[in-house]
Amino acid sequence: MASVTQNFMKLFRGSSSGTSAQTPAATQKLTRRSSGLGELARLWNSETPLCVLDLGSTSPTNIRFFTERAHKIYSEDLLVASTEPHLATKDEQGNAILDSRKFLGENLQYPAAHFDVVLCWNLPDYLDESLVRPVMGRLWSVLKPGGMMLAFFHTKDAGPDSPCYRFHILDKDTLEMQRVTARREARRGPTGAVHTTVGEGFRLQRVFNNRHIETLFRDFASIKFFLARDNVREVLVVR
Repeated sequence: MASVTQNFMKLFRGSSSGTSAQTPAATQKLTRRSSGLGELARLWNSETPLCVLDLGSTSPTNIRFFTERAHKIYSEDLLVASTEPHLATKDEQGNAILDSRKFLGENLQYPAAHFDVVLCWNLPDYLDESLVRPVMGRLWSVLKPGGMMLAFFHTKDAGPDSPCYRFHILDKDTLEMQRVTARREARRGPTGAVHTTVGEGFRLQRVFNNRHIETLFRDFASIKFFLARDNVREVLVVR
């Protein structure tokens, strides 16, 4: 996959570690309409079972949505996987990055052209920059020719504290949004039990403009933008 330009709009930088968890404050759920999801909805009535990759923590709602339609669904939480301490390394200039080869050696291990649909959600905006291009390249390879991927990107009006959400499919074009927080290991008690603290969540890492998004998906056959009202651009790409 061709490289994305290095001059991304790095408006926001942050880091998070640990595994995902939900706090009482984070359990509040919102709903939103998704034009991109609506475009995909025509596929759900396919008589041939589809293979769907859902990039986020396991969602019983999404599992039920697809299995009731006789489709297969796989889930991978790449944001949480990216917080593993052993991935930390440095580039040739001594800058802290994550080891993308090691990351891809442990995640997204599927045969080529395996999936009909990838639900990427808002992963690119929150994933560490050193992993974005390699992960998008791997997603291209596991999509079937003609397969489709849906991704969400924040606009320049989004602030650095824009919350990271997990998306649950309620209907053909309706999503339930549940805020994701990051849980960090604080200490081990005398019995060996792990005590944890909960942080504010994964931070928005950057804002992509349209040109950067087009470059990110340049190896795909087509790209379609949908501008939503909540400072989010939905992007539907076809391999």
